[in-house]
Amino acid sequence: MISLGLVILVLITYWHVKDFEFTNFDDKIYVTDNRNVRSGISKENIIWAFNFDHKNKTYWHPLSWLSHMLDVQLYGLNPGHHHMTNVIFHILNAVLLFLVLRRMTGAIWRPAFVAALFAVHPLNVESVAWIAERKNLLSTFYCLLTLLVYAYYNEKPRAGRYLAMLFCFALGLLAKPMIVTLPFVMLLLDYWPLNRVNLHQPDRSHWRIALHLVLEKIPLFLLSGFSIYLATTSLQGSGNYISLQSVPVSLRIGNAIVSYLKYIGKMLWPQDLAVLYPFPETVPLYQSLGAFLLLVGISILFFTAHRKYAYLMIGWFWFLGTLVPVLGLVQAGIWPALADRWAYVPMVGLFIIISWGLTDLSRIYCIRKTGLVIGLLIAVCTLFAVSRNQIRYWENSVTLFQRAVDVTENNYIAENNLGQALMLSGKAAAANAHFNRSLKINPRYPTAHVNVGLSFVQQNKPEQALQSYAKALAEVPDYAAAYNFAGEAHFLLGNIEQAISNYRQAIDIDSTYADAYINLGNAYFDLEEYEPALAGYQKAISIDPTYAKAYNNLGNFWYRTGHFEKALPNYIKALEIDPIFAEAYNGAGAALVRMGEPHKAAVLFREAVKIDKNYVAAQNNLKNTLAALAKIKK
Repeated sequence: MISLGLVILVLITYWHVKDFEFTNFDDKIYVTDNRNVRSGISKENIIWAFNFDHKNKTYWHPLSWLSHMLDVQLYGLNPGHHHMTNVIFHILNAVLLFLVLRRMTGAIWRPAFVAALFAVHPLNVESVAWIAERKNLLSTFYCLLTLLVYAYYNEKPRAGRYLAMLFCFALGLLAKPMIVTLPFVMLLLDYWPLNRVNLHQPDRSHWRIALHLVLEKIPLFLLSGFSIYLATTSLQGSGNYISLQSVPVSLRIGNAIVSYLKYIGKMLWPQDLAVLYPFPETVPLYQSLGAFLLLVGISILFFTAHRKYAYLMIGWFWFLGTLVPVLGLVQAGIWPALADRWAYVPMVGLFIIISWGLTDLSRIYCIRKTGLVIGLLIAVCTLFAVSRNQIRYWENSVTLFQRAVDVTENNYIAENNLGQALMLSGKAAAANAHFNRSLKINPRYPTAHVNVGLSFVQQNKPEQALQSYAKALAEVPDYAAAYNFAGEAHFLLGNIEQAISNYRQAIDIDSTYADAYINLGNAYFDLEEYEPALAGYQKAISIDPTYAKAYNNLGNFWYRTGHFEKALPNYIKALEIDPIFAEAYNGAGAALVRMGEPHKAAVLFREAVKIDKNYVAAQNNLKNTLAALAKIKK
């Protein structure tokens, strides 16, 4: 019944995510713009998931890639279903957490409260509501499954159970190497609640038992070490590591120490949560030193109390230890000061302290069970309400990054992503304001320069766009997208030869750049050089067979060259991939008109207008086709 209650609690908390969109922050890399993921499960894609290609500068975590592929295989690119898969994994994790603590401690209500806190705490919203964070949910699922098998192994040590435990742990590492500290956690659990070693035995036999327990974990530690090696090796040569010159060791250590207290603060008072907290330029010495002394003081206090209140020490070192992989001592990619998602597993240690601690306090101060239960219910309901409020910020990229801009300072990445989201919704002027704010904070941010250029193009100012692309290329000379977009600007200005040169520069940098091949085809078509134009479209399709835009452009090619019967299948293929592709509906309808089937064409034109009410070409085609049909009928 408790497990069922946890299922219902999570569903009620996260039900609305089924109506949410993909975000423009990593969801493109993991799903929407990833041609391997978009094409679903296949032999080639499985090999890709396990190989060491840089994969947009992400580290090696093949099981997470396979999970996203399976989602696409089952649901296509419906974001609501991808969100609900995350919710399902969070449900499984909450239930598994309850079952693990129930099995290990023999208690019922204290594990239930820990699981309830885990199920509804606002800090966990990021891990659940962010599709790209499937890796966090998946690795935690196998982490908790490993602990559950370990609990059974502790009751009856058998080779089969030990191998099952190793297998589950390996799967968790394949999903995300965040759980490399799990063997350390298992050693803590050996002391409490499993009581596999008693450090206070007078005959000192506990040292022999402790050594045995350490040796027992050697295969697990080896798996952890191998996982770390694979993760770091997969990033070598990607240019994704942040150098010690950019972020010195002293700053990394200072931020790591202070972030421990920030996590505790956000756990106790979860307000001003954001998808990205900018890494600080400095950390005052008094802050890092004060935080260090406080952490050491708490550690000593809890250690001295371990005989009577062992859960204090175990929960505290669970929290400290499991955060180590994400403290930022080694940094790659966009590294924040801290992240809500990184607290997903570490917070369990603090929840254990709270749950068992409140029970002991109620007994010490003679608080009635009824009062304790009411207090705990109020706490869960309060966290539920805060989480429901936090979840709504994940509805789309605009709401997500507007929130980040509102509650953080000097967040140039959030400003850029907010502008990007506004630009996609047609608000170029508002978007440009956010891009400029991003550049004011960080004038050397190449992505913002490119986005300023794109906003100028949207405002029909390609000359100004070229200036922004040049600034981006000054910062990153091998920026393929900047060359591609510069080519588009030159194409709008009628500089076709220069556009072709830019597209080829983009392709030289990234030979798998499908959009650049499509644009190259468009440029050659404009010059009436049909053979290289066709080659460009076909190359884009060979690179990404699931790219609807490539099929649509190939359909346009055949239509404009008078081969309507060849154009139609390409438009249909584009619609099979993307059922809400208004331009493909319009193109297919135009081809059917030329093939003498205006009745079918009218249906497609209607669909195009239904998808995009501002699609003038489709509106005119529908109007003309209906008029022609009326004449035929008359």
